[in-house]
Amino acid sequence: MTEPRRARATEAFFGRRKGKQLRERQAAQLENLLPVLRLDLKEPAPTDLSALFPTAVNRVRLEIGFGGGEHLIHRAAEDPSTGFIGVEPFINSMAKLLGQIEAREIDNVRLYDDDATQVLDWLPPASVDQVDLLYPDPWPKRKHWKRRFVSKVNLDRFARVLKPGGLFCFASDIDSYVNWTLIHCRDHAAFEWTAERSADWLTPFSGWPSTRYEAKARREGRSSAYLTFRRA
Repeated sequence: MTEPRRARATEAFFGRRKGKQLRERQAAQLENLLPVLRLDLKEPAPTDLSALFPTAVNRVRLEIGFGGGEHLIHRAAEDPSTGFIGVEPFINSMAKLLGQIEAREIDNVRLYDDDATQVLDWLPPASVDQVDLLYPDPWPKRKHWKRRFVSKVNLDRFARVLKPGGLFCFASDIDSYVNWTLIHCRDHAAFEWTAERSADWLTPFSGWPSTRYEAKARREGRSSAYLTFRRA
């Protein structure tokens, strides 16, 4: 009974799966490159996640819902000593990232194209150095708040896979979701907000690449918050 109930509870964190028709090259990359980079959740996860990558990595970061992939590809290119796991169910976004990975010959990224909770449940305990949840769907209507990815259940998942001292980084331009996240993390014993002054959450994360979504939000008069929580 437990497993079916959890599946129903986690399948609605994201909306549509596909947008406009893919170009021929994008379709080919989905068919040929994605299977090479996709995590195989049917196999047990390696105890040491560095085994997922062809060259040695010192850290592992998980990005949930990478959208257009600007942040993920930027981080992977600037820090080849870190292994990145990117999760994105939207096919067009996945295709866009695959094109960048191929063009820039990035080899420290692994991918999953479905529900991020499946990856979180597959990962070994205390195996990830950082979880990034950047501009997630805010599900603004109150009746849809249960679909927000930040929840007690998912914070439990983060706490299980993060190493002691690991980071959960959250960014959003939606005030209600920022407050929602602050409250949920405040009430969770495993997480401590690292901010000491307003500049700590108003200033983008170190090395942050501005994304098109963020630029659009600013044009529309919305400012962003950048929250960092440390795993106890």
